[in-house]
Formats: sequence, structure tokens, C-alpha cells
Amino acid sequence: MVTIALYNLKGGVGKTASCVNFAYLAAQDGYKTLLWDIDPQGSSSFYYQSKPKHKGGIKKLIEKDADLEEAVMATDYENLDIIPADLSAKSFDVITEEMKSSKKRLKTILQPLNKTYDFVFMDCPPGFSVLSENIFNAADIVLMPVIPTTLSIRTYNMVKDYFKEKSIDLSKMMCFFTMVDLRKNMHNEIMETLYKDKRFFGNYIPYLSDVEKMGIHKAPVEAYARSGYAAQCYRDLWTEIKEGVLE
Repeated sequence: MVTIALYNLKGGVGKTASCVNFAYLAAQDGYKTLLWDIDPQGSSSFYYQSKPKHKGGIKKLIEKDADLEEAVMATDYENLDIIPADLSAKSFDVITEEMKSSKKRLKTILQPLNKTYDFVFMDCPPGFSVLSENIFNAADIVLMPVIPTTLSIRTYNMVKDYFKEKSIDLSKMMCFFTMVDLRKNMHNEIMETLYKDKRFFGNYIPYLSDVEKMGIHKAPVEAYARSGYAAQCYRDLWTEIKEGVLE
């Protein structure tokens, strides 16, 4: 089982859209796939039209002797399951409080799924916290979407510094560009600069209306615009990520 956390320190960078699309593409490839929506905004759950089985039941998922599989729900797509977000602020506080006891609590919770799934994708909340540290320790890959702007360079470096400060394996951190507009000189220049760091995949996701329409269709791009450029970009990037992860 390969665990991939979609994460960025800031929101609004296309994290959830990417998580939803990568999980769908992994399932389409025939891999048994689980998407765990840990972000309290619950956008991944919205796209897959899923609600948690038990309201306020997040504590049962993360406490000692928890059975994560009890929360798993099927989606409308073959090979793809989801653990929907619990949208209450109280539930998010419960997660954060529970994670304080151990930096590897999340990793322990995920272990029983090893024989069931090939890929687990986690849609993660922004920011640094005890939860994010747990996520970084649990994930095999921390996949970070980056918009090629000046502030994004700062954010990218802050995440790298956090990994070093917490002694987290920096090789886990892999990045890709999203919301790219090559008509902007700044986007071209920043991409050229950051590609030198060898932490970014070559393929990227442009700023495209088909991606924005996910909210209207409540589905991954591939499900409603398979022949479009956005779907092709996600397929090309997923192929590159998959090869990088499974090699």
C-alpha cells in the first residue's frame, strides 16, 4: 500500500481537485484505492457526494483500537472507496487532540488497510499542526501542489524547513505546479527556478475551466470531460507520479 498525502501550507492551491482526480485515475488503472478526506472543509467528500456514516464519529476512527474500515464507503466508481470528512469543528479538534499523544498515531491507524488497498490518498487540511506532523510521518509521499507565484516559493521553503526541523524524511516531499498560466512571465520564471530543485514533476496542471467545473458536476474531470485538455494533463501528471512512486 502506498499512502499519498495531498498537502500545502496554504489553501486555494488546487489540492483537493488534484486529490480527487489522482484517486480516480489510480482506481481506473485497476488499483484498489481509498480516499480519506481529513480536511474539515470536506470538498473531496462533496465531489464524491459522500457523507460520513455516523455523525460526530471521528473519535471512533482515531482512538485506541479503532477500526478505520468501519468508516469506509463505496463511491460510484469501481475500485474507489472514500472515508468522508466529518464537518464539525468539534470533530477536527478531537483529531488534533488525539494526535498529540503520538506522532505516529495516524500511521498506526492506517496499517490494518495494508492488505485491502494499493493506494490511500489523504486530502489534508492546510497549516502546521500535530495533525500535519502525523500526516507527514504516516505518508509515503507528501505531494504538494504549488502555484508558481512569489508567495508560493516562500511557502515551499517553509514546508521544507518544517520537515528538517521535525526530522521528517525530505525525500517524501514531492511537488507539482498547478493553476499554471504560461502567458505570465512570473509563472515561467518561477517554474524554471524551482525545477532546479529536482523536487518537482515535469508535468503540471494549467489554470483551466474544466477543473473549476468539478463543483458543478460533483465528479473528477475524467468523468465528465475525458477528451478535454484538463483531463489529459491530469492523466500525464498521474502517469509521471505513479512511475516515480512505484519504481
